[in-house]
Amino acid sequence: MHQRLKYGEVIWLVSWRNEIMGMTQEERWQKRYEEVKAFIESNHRNPSKHRIEEHDYLNWLKANRKALNAGKMKQDRVEKFKKLLELMERYRRKNQYE
Repeated sequence: MHQRLKYGEVIWLVSWRNEIMGMTQEERWQKRYEEVKAFIESNHRNPSKHRIEEHDYLNWLKANRKALNAGKMKQDRVEKFKKLLELMERYRRKNQYE
């Protein structure tokens, strides 16, 4: 099943892609980091796997967590990402039966 985009959404998607394509890898990583951090701080929760619009954030987090655990993450990103993981831990869901 395909989702039909509205005219404004198509323009936003094209302009977002062009903006991302003109950036360096470091700038893209920093931009996504800031987006994920802002999402968590404004919504007071972590991205949900049940919402399609939040899958990009989850995929970015998963890829960076794998890189961190494998020791392949660039050193300047490690401290920032660990702070983001601490922020996520604050909003981690708890089992209501514990």
